[in-house]
Amino acid sequence: MECCQGHHQPQDPERLGTGAHPPGLPGPTSAPSRLDKGVFGPSFCVSFFLQTIPSALLVQLIQERLAEEDCVKRGWILDGIPETREQALRIQTLGITPRHVIVLSAPDTVLIERNLGKRIDPQTGEIYHTTFDWPPESEIQNRLMVPEDISELETAQKLLEYHRNIVRVIPSYPKILKVISADQPCVDVFYQALTYVQSNHRTNAPFTPRVLLLGPVGSGKSLQAALLAQKYRLVNVCCGQLLKEAVADRTTFGELIQPFFEKEMAVPDSLLMKVLSQRLDQQDCIQKGWVLHGVPRDLDQAHLLNSLGYNPNRVFFLNVPFDSIMERLTLRRIDPVTGERYHLMYKPPPTMEIQARLLQNPKDAEEQVKLKMDLFYRNSADLEQLYGSAITLNGDQDPYTVFEYIESGIINPLPKKIP
Repeated sequence: MECCQGHHQPQDPERLGTGAHPPGLPGPTSAPSRLDKGVFGPSFCVSFFLQTIPSALLVQLIQERLAEEDCVKRGWILDGIPETREQALRIQTLGITPRHVIVLSAPDTVLIERNLGKRIDPQTGEIYHTTFDWPPESEIQNRLMVPEDISELETAQKLLEYHRNIVRVIPSYPKILKVISADQPCVDVFYQALTYVQSNHRTNAPFTPRVLLLGPVGSGKSLQAALLAQKYRLVNVCCGQLLKEAVADRTTFGELIQPFFEKEMAVPDSLLMKVLSQRLDQQDCIQKGWVLHGVPRDLDQAHLLNSLGYNPNRVFFLNVPFDSIMERLTLRRIDPVTGERYHLMYKPPPTMEIQARLLQNPKDAEEQVKLKMDLFYRNSADLEQLYGSAITLNGDQDPYTVFEYIESGIINPLPKKIP
C-alpha cells in the first residue's frame, strides 16, 4: 500500500507516507527526488525492523526525523509504515497525515513468485531478482544469497497477515486512496502513481494555510491575524512590524531601513521583500503556515511575492465603509502618562483629568487616514483582479463574526465561480 502526502504549491514540500505493502511488492525507491514523495508499502528490511521495535517507539522516531529541517523543506518518503491500525492511529494523532494513499494490488500467486526470486548481496545489502533484476557481473552473481523467510509457506503466512491488517488500515485514509494494479510493468505502475500524486483532490482547502489579509487601514487585519494565529498556531507575519524589528535589532537589513524611517519615506520594495523572505523562509512558517498582512499594497508588490514563491492559498478582502474607518481611527487616543490607549467612542477615558491629557497619534489625523485609504482603493481593483479566488467580507461588524467568516473560508473549499 502506497501513501503519498503533499501540497501541490511549488513552494510547498511534498510529504508522502508509505505503509504496509504485501510481500513481493517493491517500495517506491524509483520515485524522482524532485517530487519527494512517500509511499505506503512493506519492504522486507523495513518489515524486519517493524517487528522488533514497539509501535510507540517507532512512531516517535519517525516524528523526530520528519521534524528535521530537510524533511520540512524538501518533503519526505515514508516507507513501511503503518502496517497496522494501531500504527495508523498513532501517526495520525501526531499530525502526520498523507495527502495521497496508493494501494499496490497484485494476486498472491504473483507476489509469491516475485518473492521467491529475490537474492541479496551480503557485502552491499543490495537486493536483486533472478528474473527482473539479475546483476551482469559474475562476481556479484556468485556471492548472492537467498534471504531468510522467503519460502512459499512463509510468504503465504506474511500475505495472510498483510490482508488481515490492510482492511483495517485503509479506512484511516478515506477520499485520498487509490488502488493501482502492480501486476504490470514497473514503469506503468510508477507513472500511474506519479500521475495520482501530482493531482489535486477535489477540496482546495490548504494543507499548510498561507493566508493573506487585505483591506484599508483600520479594517481590522491585525486583530484577525492575531485570532487566526492563536487558534490555528499560524505564524503572524506583519510586514510593518518586521521592518520595525529589523531596525530595533540593528540587523544588516535594519541599518539599510533606518534612513527611510528617519526621513518618513517608503521602504523600497526590493529591501522590503528581502526582509519578508527572510521571515517566510524560516522553519515555523514552512511547517505551520502563516497569515500575512501589511503587504502587498499594490500590484508590483503582489507580483514580487508571487515571483518569490510566496503564493497565498487563501486571500480575504476586509471591506469597511469610509465613515466607519474614519470613526475607528480618528477617535483613537493615547495617555502619555500611562501609555493606555483609549477610543473616544468605544473606550472613553474614565475621568476628565485623563481625557484632558490624551494625545492623538499624527498617523490617526483625518488627512493622513484619507491619504492611506485613497492609496488602498487606488490599487485594490488590481489586487482583486490578481487574486481572482479571493473572498470579500464585510469587515464592518463584530470582529468575532468577521473571524467566523474567515475561518469558514479557510476550512471549506473555495467557492466555484460560475462563468
